[in-house]
Amino acid sequence: MLMKTVFCMFLLCMLVATPMADEYDTGSDNSGPWMCYELPPTDPVPACKALVKLQCVGAPVPEAVLRNCCQQVAKYTDWCRCRAIGSMMIDMYRELGVQEGHAVREVFPGCRRNVMEVTAASVPAVCRLPIIIDAGGQKAYVCT
Repeated sequence: MLMKTVFCMFLLCMLVATPMADEYDTGSDNSGPWMCYELPPTDPVPACKALVKLQCVGAPVPEAVLRNCCQQVAKYTDWCRCRAIGSMMIDMYRELGVQEGHAVREVFPGCRRNVMEVTAASVPAVCRLPIIIDAGGQKAYVCT
């Protein structure tokens, strides 16, 4: 009797786990919702720095800058794009001499910090590259 119960429980677990594995695409580099195991290297999307700086001051963005940025962001999975952009922002602030924890209104002439952060968060939208925003795999285009 115990063997039948254990077997039935195992079968039930497999019936539940199989659709979940398909939903989260466990055959890929992702292990599940909100999981990003790709550690972005230092300066993960360097071409996007120019894009963010130009957009922050309202300057036109050359097509080559946009294309290079989008190609670099596209190398990351939907789960990891925002993490790569966040790492880029840390590098940019360090390069610009903005110290963490200090309130700085203007990062460089003509570019306010809050505008720069919104601009960086919208890079996936500019590139038309989706990101994953919840455990159900729902997609969006702006990092939070």
